[in-house]
Amino acid sequence: MSLKVLVIAAAVVTVAGPALAQQPNGEAVFKQSCASCHNDNQKTAPTRDGLAQMTPESILNALTLGRMQIQAISLSEADQRAVAVFLAGKPFGPVTPPVVVNKCTSSTAMKAPASSGEWNGWGGGISNTRYQPNGGLTAADLPKLKLKWAFGYHTVTSARAQPMLAGGRLFVASENGEVHALDPKTGCTHWTYKAKSGVRTALSAGAYKNASGSGQAVFFGDARANAYALDANTGKELWVRKVDDHKFAAITGAPTYYNGKLFVPVQGLSEEGQGGQPKYECCTFRGNVSALDANTGAVIWKHYTIDEPKPRAKNKDGVQQWGPAGGGIWSSPTVDPKRNMVYIATGNNYAEPSQPTTDAVMALDMNSGVLKWVTQATPNDNWTLGCQAENPNNPNCPSKLGGDYDFSASPTLATVNGRDLLVLPQKSGMSYALDPDKEGEVVWKYRIGQGSGLGGQWGGAVDRENAYFGVSDLLSPTPGGIRAVKLATGEVAWSVGPQERLCDKTKPTCRASQGAAVTAIPGAVLSGSLDGGMRAYSTKDGSILWTFDTNKDFPTVNGVKANGGGLEGGGAIVSGRMLFFNSGYGGFVGNGGNVLLAFGID
Repeated sequence: MSLKVLVIAAAVVTVAGPALAQQPNGEAVFKQSCASCHNDNQKTAPTRDGLAQMTPESILNALTLGRMQIQAISLSEADQRAVAVFLAGKPFGPVTPPVVVNKCTSSTAMKAPASSGEWNGWGGGISNTRYQPNGGLTAADLPKLKLKWAFGYHTVTSARAQPMLAGGRLFVASENGEVHALDPKTGCTHWTYKAKSGVRTALSAGAYKNASGSGQAVFFGDARANAYALDANTGKELWVRKVDDHKFAAITGAPTYYNGKLFVPVQGLSEEGQGGQPKYECCTFRGNVSALDANTGAVIWKHYTIDEPKPRAKNKDGVQQWGPAGGGIWSSPTVDPKRNMVYIATGNNYAEPSQPTTDAVMALDMNSGVLKWVTQATPNDNWTLGCQAENPNNPNCPSKLGGDYDFSASPTLATVNGRDLLVLPQKSGMSYALDPDKEGEVVWKYRIGQGSGLGGQWGGAVDRENAYFGVSDLLSPTPGGIRAVKLATGEVAWSVGPQERLCDKTKPTCRASQGAAVTAIPGAVLSGSLDGGMRAYSTKDGSILWTFDTNKDFPTVNGVKANGGGLEGGGAIVSGRMLFFNSGYGGFVGNGGNVLLAFGID
């Protein structure tokens, strides 16, 4: 998962006259810079076999725009291309720069986002319930769904950013940095924008006003901690704000828009992957959330989840170590106007001392960012890649390694029997309901699975009676399944185990895990699996109502060669009698792909 610094000479040198230098050896670059983490014994980074399933274009994209860009920053372009070709086992294809094809001919302006029936942001609204009662689809409609069109993402083999539909337009993004505004009925393209880095976040829409005028904006973040606002009608850049200067800072959770403010979360996974390296000064990243002025991008307030790091011991190589570190925010903030609160969920510590605000739910004052209360689910969860279970004499590593039990899901603000609750699952395999009126007091907790440090629990859905959770358990012998929990009591309503896998069972990335965020509609809950299947379960008893296998190639409306794969991270969205989701959560977790699928009823 980590690349050491390696500087290679320029491709053209002068030796008795200009001559081409010897091209870098991709195998040598891999052995010196990558092999310590990308090996068969490392379960939290892609193995050689996993990397071999990727294209050289997608590997290069990861090194230049995606999650490996910081580790690869000192590699020359020739090095990056050489190691990409070596790992993929095939050369680069012909250069085909992205071109807006299938451009929409209609000039109808985007409308203001509707108050209901659309899917704005990560959870379909500021409460992050992931429940769509007015999207035009119910359980009875699911067997009649047909694939209407597909859209391919250019030069990537992983489709992670959840779509968003607002104002009659569908917005999607990709780890190649491209953001697209599409027509939801036909898939034609209104505009395309190129961000500075890869985009994994879902998108949010809201009003803006500046000196040039006013309109609707679309907001998102990238892998270098840049937050963006674009005019949603034209794709014109309104502002870009770097919300964190730490070199490993990145935005994965969707920014949440409310009443002229944009709440932007930041995580630091790449430093978590550096911690065990003896030459690295581990660790200094602090999770944080910023409130920005949606009109200008100006910072209104910023809140760090943990204390400022201080020098600790030096390791055996004399490298200074730091702590505390960690507490990244992976998910979209939840807004509670009734209490004037913003709720965030945090990840684990990277370096000691342990912090009481990691693996926790935090409530912040919406106007000032001041912490009002915190509820920690897992104390002393110190974890970093490359460390062992017990490390009493290695200051690079925690003295005792934790389980890496982040909260990767947003807190869902739900109401049952007139009582408000904050509900969310954790990678530990536990789910919780907290009372926002009693400073996050635990109302109930229910174990949905064994828990796993690898793979997410990206989000539950809540209707008027139950909370629904997919089960990841990626490292378990029996991953997958889905649970329905009674919202009022935390008792199980029904439970369904993992399904027969749809993917190629000979591949190590063919998994039954269901860690993707789930989505509820009247009578059904939709859950994606790393086996490539999207399944709809009855909210009454968990019986399967509809299944779609995405493990295939798809003709696309934009002419990009595309295929489906594992489903993880973002879930399905429902709006306008249509269903949309991405397929192809690639890398070492699941089988890659690069396609957006759109379903409707004739």
